[in-house]
Amino acid sequence: MLCEAEDFVDDFIIKVYGQTEKDRKDSIAEFGNELQNINSRVSEILNRRPRLEASLMLEEIQRFLRSKFVFDEDKETALASCMLNYINLPYDLKLSLLFCRAFPGYYRKKKGKLVRVLVAAGLIQEKPGELMEDKAQENIERLVDLGMLEEEQTVWDSFEVPSPYHELSLSVMNAEEFFISTANSDSIIPPTARQVSIHEADNTITNMTSLLHSLFVSAKYGLSKQLGLHSKTTKLPESISNLRNLQTLDISWSEDDIELSNGVLDLAQLRHLKMYQFWNDGEVRGPPGISRLRNFQTLDGIYAGGGIAKELGNMTQLRSLEVRCLSDDRADELYASATKLSGLRNLSLTVERNRMAYNSSDSDDNEYSVFPSLETFSPPPLLETLELEGCLTEMPLWLGSMENLTKLYLCYSHLSENPTTILQFLPNLKYLLMGDAYKGERMEIECFRAGGFPKLEYLTIASDDLVEWTEIEEGALPSLKQLRFLNCMRLMVLPEGLQHVTTLQILDLWIVHKDLIRRLSPNGGPENYKIKHIPLVKYLGQMMSRGFWTQ
Repeated sequence: MLCEAEDFVDDFIIKVYGQTEKDRKDSIAEFGNELQNINSRVSEILNRRPRLEASLMLEEIQRFLRSKFVFDEDKETALASCMLNYINLPYDLKLSLLFCRAFPGYYRKKKGKLVRVLVAAGLIQEKPGELMEDKAQENIERLVDLGMLEEEQTVWDSFEVPSPYHELSLSVMNAEEFFISTANSDSIIPPTARQVSIHEADNTITNMTSLLHSLFVSAKYGLSKQLGLHSKTTKLPESISNLRNLQTLDISWSEDDIELSNGVLDLAQLRHLKMYQFWNDGEVRGPPGISRLRNFQTLDGIYAGGGIAKELGNMTQLRSLEVRCLSDDRADELYASATKLSGLRNLSLTVERNRMAYNSSDSDDNEYSVFPSLETFSPPPLLETLELEGCLTEMPLWLGSMENLTKLYLCYSHLSENPTTILQFLPNLKYLLMGDAYKGERMEIECFRAGGFPKLEYLTIASDDLVEWTEIEEGALPSLKQLRFLNCMRLMVLPEGLQHVTTLQILDLWIVHKDLIRRLSPNGGPENYKIKHIPLVKYLGQMMSRGFWTQ
């Protein structure tokens, strides 16, 4: 029966590939009816046979997968259930799962990247008044609800395909031939392949078919990123305008300063432009007229000068915006433009660097300038992610009333008042990173009151100043999963009450005072009682897990 279902799926894929929209709808309806028939027949078999491992279905699944994998009895039983779940998936979710699996196994599958891939692959049907990115995100969330995708516990908004769906997806991908996953670039790729995933590729990729729609590559020795740029280039060629169907252009992390050419203005289908640069202030200068690209959803790493700050106000379709090198002379225009972006979900603002401090050996000097007139800014109402990189003279009042905010970065703020006294009342905040956000030496109990940070799951603190975190009131941080300390070299004491944060799964202690590690040691450390309930405690390259030190 499994083989029959597999053949039917293959025939359907081939049949609808070149059909018109009307014929495709008819085929999809017919496909759904046949799947219901298959499901009914499988259910009859399962009802007749109480031991699943003895069923005909399992025998066929064994033949389907035995050629590639060796499984024990429990795993085969789990695979039988997974195959039934897979067969019952709607067609778009099937392909969404396969595309999630296409990423090389050791790559983090960030939600944003998955969304862009699903849209670019044509899996999401465009409807008037709806964004394809929203539908793609909905597909990802449905796969999570079904247990076919899992959120990674240590990385925000990242996902992995769990076992046994991982093995099942690989077999289905290769069985259907139009989606090939191969270990290296020397493998023979069938001419019918439409989507290809290459793991550990060499510096040269050959044998590419002209029918290829998607290519996923993980480099073995530094191969350039797929559909991205990682080379010594200072300006994109004007001929980039020939890529009329390009949806995502990623020129982040190129090895030199780079400038966008006017050819980018002809990329009418461009939806995502990612341009973060590690060098200098990290910004990329865009050509005047960039606002005429009406499909833009993501604009990351843009330079705020050259009239761009004012032009951004016309890009009302933007969902994600990262602006760098913000200064006094362009702040008012930028704030006015950002206020007009009512659909904006993600906003990142970075001020100019203080060149004298940046080149100084005096560690007390601030590398970043002060945010200009941030208290006059009115954030878009639907904003979910906010990143502020630069000095703050005080916390802007509007920050404490952002009810939709789920993720907040405060970097190099150097505030004299601890921001957590205000931030703990944000109802939906799930991720908080404070990198040199507070210049005080102590965090007191008022920073973490009972009921404070009701949905916070990830908390990262990096501070050259912090010496002691005195106490957490019982009932604070009721949802915390991961607590991370980075470069807290003066930190001597973790808070009393941490032992009551029972949801905590991971504690990262990266570059902290050695005496703190001694106090927390499971081998007689006087404060080990605060963390002994945490399943995983990591200190640089070492881990304390279940009461033992391991390398």
